[in-house]
Amino acid sequence: MLNQLVAFILGDQQYALPLATVQRVVRMVEVTPLPKAPEIVLGVIDFQGNIIPVMSMRKRFGLPEPETSLSDQLIVADTATRRVALVVNSVTGVLERTAEAVTEAEKIVPGAQYVEGITRLDGILFIHNLEHFLSKKEEKQLDELRAQAAGRE
Repeated sequence: MLNQLVAFILGDQQYALPLATVQRVVRMVEVTPLPKAPEIVLGVIDFQGNIIPVMSMRKRFGLPEPETSLSDQLIVADTATRRVALVVNSVTGVLERTAEAVTEAEKIVPGAQYVEGITRLDGILFIHNLEHFLSKKEEKQLDELRAQAAGRE
């Protein structure tokens, strides 16, 4: 069975997300700050009439957070509970890997909750699991903020 992945660059490291979770890749747009949001939430954007949170993968992974640039891209993806936008430097394309070519992260780094698997593509490529990207506390904070915003409309 083939794993279809969307590969992208963040800093000088390559990462990927399962293609099935990705809705679209769009150019960077202005992000509206969201007061009281979890630290990894940079703000929100209006995506096709829906307000969705913009997440910083850099903050989640403890990487330096430079100012976002108009050359950055947003990967709009779905988790089981919400649609999110992830800021990346650039999307490099869609690739396919056989199940044998992907090593489960748990076999290499037990407890690596954000990384689902690891494969090779001009170096190491980390495959992310968006279902574990937000902690339960962060999910709850976002749900509360959404409920407050809906009450003001």
